[in-house]
Amino acid sequence: MNHSEDADSLRHLLFGFGGRIGRRTWWLWGVAALLGLSLYATVLLRVAGVGADTTDLVVNLLLLWPALAISAKRWHDRGKPAWWMLVVLVPVVGWIWALVENGWLRGNAGANRYGADPLSERLQ
Repeated sequence: MNHSEDADSLRHLLFGFGGRIGRRTWWLWGVAALLGLSLYATVLLRVAGVGADTTDLVVNLLLLWPALAISAKRWHDRGKPAWWMLVVLVPVVGWIWALVENGWLRGNAGANRYGADPLSERLQ
């Protein structure tokens, strides 16, 4: 893969809603990277003198779309439509359910209606 393909792939990962990603990508980008970016942006804004409420709002708005895009692709890997992201709105149980489904359960083996199996693509 060349630099242009890497950039396109990252752009699709963070901003596109189609396709599938595996657990590894979800943990690395959907959890670790977005959490790190959130912390980094929060520190920068707070050092710049931005108030806590404004900082929270700005950081949440900046990371909302990438978080939704990554989550949608992970639900697709499980063979479910992106609407399943709304399960987090169910108090307590919703977050646990989403974490188990996205973080620990393997996606559909082989291709599904959302695309090729990301594990089989990685092995090629």
